Order: sequence, then C-alpha cells, then structure tokens
Amino acid sequence: MAQDTHAPLRLAVDIGGTFTDVVLERGALRITRKLLTTHDAPERAVLDGMKIVLDEAGYGFEEISVFVHGTTLATNAIIERRGARTALLTTEGFRDVLEIGTESRFDQYDLFLEKPAPLVPRALRFGVPERIDVDGNVVTPLDEAAVRALAPKLESAGVEALAIAFLHAYRNPAHERRAAAILREELPGVEITMAGEVAPEIREYERTSTAVANAYVQPLMASYLTRMEAALAEAGFAGITYLVTSGGGLTAIETARRFPVRLVESGPAGGAIFAAQFARRLGVSDLLSFDMGGTTAKICLIEDAEPATSRFFEVDRAARFLKGSGLPLRIPVIEMVEIGAGGGSIAQVDTLKRVTVGPESASSTPGPACYGRGGDRPTVTDADVALGLIDPNGFAGGRMTLDKAASEAALSRDVGVPLGLSASHAAYAVHEIVCENMASAARVHAVEQGADLGTHAMIAFGGAAPLHAARVAQKLAMDRVIIPPNAGVGSAVGFLSAAVAFEVLRSRHVTIGRHDAGEISAMLDDMAAEARALVEPGALGAPLVETRTAYMRYVGQGHEIAVTLAPGQSALEDASALRDAYEQAYAGMFNRVIPQAEIEVMTWSVLVSTVPASPARLPEAAPAPVPAPIGRRRVSLGESELDVPVYDRTALTPGARVSGPAIITEDETASFVPGEFDLHLDITGCLVMDRRTARSATKGEAA
Repeated sequence: MAQDTHAPLRLAVDIGGTFTDVVLERGALRITRKLLTTHDAPERAVLDGMKIVLDEAGYGFEEISVFVHGTTLATNAIIERRGARTALLTTEGFRDVLEIGTESRFDQYDLFLEKPAPLVPRALRFGVPERIDVDGNVVTPLDEAAVRALAPKLESAGVEALAIAFLHAYRNPAHERRAAAILREELPGVEITMAGEVAPEIREYERTSTAVANAYVQPLMASYLTRMEAALAEAGFAGITYLVTSGGGLTAIETARRFPVRLVESGPAGGAIFAAQFARRLGVSDLLSFDMGGTTAKICLIEDAEPATSRFFEVDRAARFLKGSGLPLRIPVIEMVEIGAGGGSIAQVDTLKRVTVGPESASSTPGPACYGRGGDRPTVTDADVALGLIDPNGFAGGRMTLDKAASEAALSRDVGVPLGLSASHAAYAVHEIVCENMASAARVHAVEQGADLGTHAMIAFGGAAPLHAARVAQKLAMDRVIIPPNAGVGSAVGFLSAAVAFEVLRSRHVTIGRHDAGEISAMLDDMAAEARALVEPGALGAPLVETRTAYMRYVGQGHEIAVTLAPGQSALEDASALRDAYEQAYAGMFNRVIPQAEIEVMTWSVLVSTVPASPARLPEAAPAPVPAPIGRRRVSLGESELDVPVYDRTALTPGARVSGPAIITEDETASFVPGEFDLHLDITGCLVMDRRTARSATKGEAA
C-alpha cells in the first residue's frame, strides 16, 4: 500500500488486563499488533509494541506526531487495592461519610450484605473545625493550626496521598484550597486532591468518594506517566501525547496527572467511540456495542449514532448488576456495563454444581492453561481452543502457539470430572455460560436505558468478541452482527478518532423563573475558560465547540435530566424556553410532564472539544466471488460436531458472501458464523452476519 508521507504519523496504545493493543496509522496505512500486558512495568509492552509496528512500517520514534494512550491501570488499582496509602481530611464530624454512604442497601433483603471496603481506613480519616454553608458563606473559619498539626501524624503513618473533602466546597472551595496549601508546605512529597476541584458537585458521599479515588491512584498514575514520558523521550519521541478519558475525549498528560480518576474507563470509552464511528459510516443509527477482551466484556448502547453518556460511574461492584454496590465516582463517562467475562475469565464448578465463569481472570500472567506460562486453571480461551473455535497454531497472527491438550486437561479436571462431562462438553458448558452472562448484561443495560434490542444491530470487537458475538445475538434475538475491520484492536483504533475534549461541571442550585441569568452566564463563561485552557494546548489550532448543559429536575425529585442549552445569556433569561426544553426532554423519557410544577437546576456543565471527523457513507458493494477456504476445522458445539470451512479475511473482497457455519480468521481475532447466519463483506470492510430465519421463528429458542 502506498504511504501518504504528508499525513501525520499517529500511534494509539490500549493497555488491557491481558493484552496491550498497538495501532500505527498514517493516511491509509494501518499496522496493528497485540502483545501480552507486562503488569510489573506496563510501559515495557507499550514500548515493545510501538517499536514492532514502527519497524514494520519503516519509521522511527522521532517521526511520530501524535501518541494516544488509554489504560485500565487506574481501574485495576482500585479493584485490586494496589493504590497509594491515602488519607482523608474532612469537616469535623464527617469523616465516616465513606462508610455511611447514602444509607441505602443495594440488596434490601440480604442479611449478609457486604459493600466494597473504603479506600481509606478509618484510622487515616481526620476531621478539622471548619464549615461553609450551602450558599458558600463561611459559618466556621478553618482552624489552620489543626490542619498544620495533622502533618506529623500523616507523615508518621506513611501517607502518600491525601484527599480533602470539606462540606459544600463545591460552592466555595476557599477552605479546601487553604488546607491544601498548608499541607503542601508541610508535606511536599504527598499528592493532594481537593474534592471541590475534582468533583465540584452536590452529594457529599459521591464527591468525597471521587476525591478519595483520585488521590488513591494519583501517585501510581503519576509514576507510570513519568516513566512512560522518559522512555518515549529516550527513544526519540518528540510529538504530542494524549490520554483518553472515561468520557471519550482526549486530554493532555498534565491534566491526566491532576485528574487520573477520569481515566478509569478510558479503554472501554475508545471502544464506544469506535462503534459510534461505524454507526455513522454504515448509516445505522442504533447499535449494541459488544467489546470482549481478555479480562472483561463491555456492553454499550449506541443510539442516533452516539454512545449514551453519564456523569456517574461505579467501580468495584460487590454485585454484578446492582447499582449502589460499588464505589461511586462523579465523572463524565460513557454509559456502559462491564462484567468479568473475557478470554481469560476462569471457569469452575461451585458448591451447587453450577458452572461459573469469571469475574476472576488468569490475565496475561499466568494466563490461560493453553498459554503455557504457568496457568493451569481453565478459562474461556481454553474452552474456545478445545471446541475448535481457535486454531492453536494461528493465535495472535501465528505469533503464539497454544497447547490444546493443556486446555482439555484443565477443563476436564475442574469442570468435566465434577459434573461427569467429557472435556468437549465441559468446554461447551463454559462457552454457553459466558455467552449467557454477556447476554444477561446486555438485557439489564437495555432495560435500564429503555431500549429495545430487537431494533438494534450488534457491533462486536475486541480479541474475543467475534467468536462469541453471534451466539450472544441469538440469545438476545438480534438479527445482525457487524465485525468491523481491525476488530481485535478496536478500542485502540477508536482512540485515533476521539476528539480533544474536557468537561467542567459545577453545582449551583437555582429555581427556573427565580434565577439570576447574569450570574449563571458568568459562571458558565468561567467554566468554559477553564475547559478551553485544558483543551487548547492539544487542539493545535483546530476549531473548538462548546456544549453547555443544565441538569434539571422537578422540585422534590431525586435525579436530574440533562438539557442542552442554547449559547448566550439571553437563552438563560427566557424562563419559558428553559421550561419547554426540560419538559420536552422529560416527556421523551416518561411520556408525560407535571403541569405547573417548579423546575430546578442542580448542576451545570460546559464541554469544550474539537470536532471529530465524520466519515462519509459508502455505496453498497456489488456481488463478488468467494475465495476457496484456506482449510477446514472440526468444531464441537454440544451434541453437534461440525466440519467448518475456514476463510482468510484478507482474501475476501467487498460483496463476497459466505453461508454459515464458517470461521473467518485474521491476525488479531477470528469470527464464528453459526449455521443460521449468512455473512458478507461490505464496502467498508465490515463482516456482516444476517440471520436467514425470521426472528419470530427463533425467538423462543434464542431466549
């Protein structure tokens, strides 16, 4: 392929729990690679992968213009409790908010209910005299002597990070700022996070939890980013580095150091961007994004070609599908559900003689039994190898050889023998359970979002998703599955399509009709300036757009609805227009309004971003001949033994059609086409599976 040497050379890297994905792009040239994640030093796999793709393309580090990076390091540090030794400073009398929470129970009738342990133990939570009221007025001045007296205690306790979360600091952060200044002077080596800076919103528990999480991962992420920068500089890199945020935008490395909590879902966010890009390219407005990697599976709804967004996220849930069972974070995030169902998810038989899969993962070390790296417990990848869905000699583009006998032995020992099943039937049980787990997650997510999955197509990517997508679609009674090009490294490809962006949120309670439009307009202008200051250095002169949002509700309700605001103070002065905008959004969700009810705004948002490129739709491809299979493979699916043709994806041309059952192989993944599906390659390079039978005829069986 001819290379466009005038186009910028860009690299994207996504560090996952099992694999590190690398994508090089220059004009029409794209080279990808998957490597096992090096957990002891994640930057090692990143640098190795970058060097491999650069050498293949004939470039050096010094020629890279843009490096885009997403990582699960922050998330994993919280889940695995590998963060810094962190302390919390609060208003006197409020140090137990982390354990009290909202006083709600995520499972009302569970007498043995357990929540995730707080990131800060009680012995490291301190209160000092100070108080600011809900309007930002000082009720009790900050006791600076009490703050200064804490320094020796924090130092002797070996504290590495500190979160400061004072009451109503979102309205007036003066006390937080002064306390931070004192403690930075006394403890120069301690990273300090202010809740009024990280999450300047109402709801004390969520704000404190977010500040604590930010402090908890800040030393780890700062150390990693510093090592990464040094290694890149030593290799000759002199371009721009971006980090992907949970909201799907790109941010500068210094901003990532200040707000590492905004990176907790950066990898999955790239996958949602990737899916939305193909929704626009294919002219399909509604998709279910299915991203299955080595450690987790992520489900996201794409509607009107945009992923759903939220400003609330829970990490480390004690119960998979129950809201309130995790640690709450108030950050802009792409709305999705994530479960421990990846290729490395470990299978076992529980005390009730049920096959369970995940959330524990074999990760890259020791890995599945078939990797031969010390792992001996059966995983989803082992099941796929034993079933014949994965070629042991062609894994990762032939760069890894898998041990099928080790997979069968592990499955037989841990699943087959306890249940009286053969290794083949044990593998099929694991395959079915993990597909049902993912289908269940999709059902719950769709119900929570009020979506009908029957009207959606599925887009599947990630190293493991194309093998399981059709079976999950069958369970969800979905008729179309789309496997985009470079599906195995989809999140990393999505990074290269993300806009440079930053969102600033601030709580300021007003009642519509009795609000000061000038005051609110000035606040929004200030927020926009703050966001622009963080975006402009990375935008490199590209035009920026602002999106202003009010989070509104009827007075007395517990949750808000996002309403996009027209620009300018005049839009804020028109109370009737604000009411109409809110009630239109409310009716769209609940099909009714509450006449004459007062409306209030709790939080305001300003998002500043560059404008991502919008891919053009292409015409349909004319029918094309199907190449000969490159081989055949024996696939065992329960009682069915199938002799399945295997096709090389790179040999298919747009318009080529294949009837299932079939396997389509490529370097980073493989796609399985069941017998009731037909597959064709479209003009964009996507593999598209369509059911031959009507949904009504298979709905009962598929469910």
